[in-house]
Amino acid sequence: YFYLIVKMGIIMAATSVVLTKDTSNNSTKTQWFALSSLGTLFFMFGFITCLNDILIPYLKGLFELSYAQAMLVQFCFFFAYFVMSIPAGIIVAKVGYKNGIIGGLALSSLGCFMFYPAAQMAVYSMFLLSLFVLASGITLLQVSANPYVSALGPSKTASSRLTLTQAFNSLGTTIAPFFGAWLIFDHVSSEQLATAESVQLPYLVLAVSLLVIAAIFAVLKLPDMGRGEDITFSPNKVLKHRHLKLGAVAIFLYVGAEVAIGSFIVSYLTQSHIVGFSEGKASTYIAYYWGGAMVGRFIGALIMQYVSANKVLMINALLAILLVTVVILGEGTLAMYALLSIGLCNSIMFPTIFSLAIDELNTETSHGASVLCLAIVGGAIVPYCQGLLADFTNVQLSFVIPVFCYLFIVYYGLKGFKVLAHNKQEVQS
Repeated sequence: YFYLIVKMGIIMAATSVVLTKDTSNNSTKTQWFALSSLGTLFFMFGFITCLNDILIPYLKGLFELSYAQAMLVQFCFFFAYFVMSIPAGIIVAKVGYKNGIIGGLALSSLGCFMFYPAAQMAVYSMFLLSLFVLASGITLLQVSANPYVSALGPSKTASSRLTLTQAFNSLGTTIAPFFGAWLIFDHVSSEQLATAESVQLPYLVLAVSLLVIAAIFAVLKLPDMGRGEDITFSPNKVLKHRHLKLGAVAIFLYVGAEVAIGSFIVSYLTQSHIVGFSEGKASTYIAYYWGGAMVGRFIGALIMQYVSANKVLMINALLAILLVTVVILGEGTLAMYALLSIGLCNSIMFPTIFSLAIDELNTETSHGASVLCLAIVGGAIVPYCQGLLADFTNVQLSFVIPVFCYLFIVYYGLKGFKVLAHNKQEVQS
């Protein structure tokens, strides 16, 4: 806990430095507090998303689900991104970033509160509905928070601010496994307490936390931004660009592979021929998977100062394939370390694919970004496919699915990212 407190302090100090460079007027302190609060939002994004990886094996055992049925947790969560992204954009254009954030926090809090009656009723479908509502709120938050971070200061340092807030996101994914394992799986050893009610406390804590953050944003005196923006979305207009279409596929497969692997970590590590951990102990190891992604972002950012982004993407995908192959064929601690190390390879994939896919779109960039955001639905589809394969074969062999995902990403880093000449001419004209 001391380590986490120190890490949070370092991030907030860095935030203060960035804002100090951005402004020299009296609004610096207000912006520092606003950006710190936005960092808290990104922390919650990562925290809640990673908590699903612990919820899956718990609900699987509780309701005696197949692997495919258990993966409906991720399906409902990430499908909300696909359903709500465009409506969220319309809402934000009408009410602005700040009100969009408050509304998103309120909706996310409602989703967390819904876990209480879902646990009381002990009905799996109610848990899935709660997750969909929760994810819908997070979608609204994402649509509001990302551009708001960019707006809190000069455009030339916007990327620095976004990088800092992403650090909060990574911190959330690192802490969540310990939090979930402590509050959920620590009670599973006692059969009297191994009920759906064990998830009530964690999500009640989250619900109250989200409401507190919403109250903070409600009283903050921040500029009214985001109202009246262009909300017209025409995917056909940008899908004529080959590198964008292939980039959308790459995002779909990357998010799907990353979420699927995280979702199966507990099931994989509890197998006797791997390491035979208890579910509670295995849950804490999820932190190493997501923590690797956090470390990899810093390493990747340094490397890409000297090596082209597409080459770094291709190399990382090849390394991921090698590691997943060890996961499929290996056993013991070697297989465990290979599985957890995949997070390090995943680290740079999303921002790298995203930037390559929108390259040279110019005035069509916002539409291209919307297409890529919709592709996040891969987090719903790919884990479910891996769950089906696990039911048909076994957990270890089911990791063949991520291998195919990374193979396409290798192709995208090798050739798929290239902007064709006729597309350049069309954009210029």
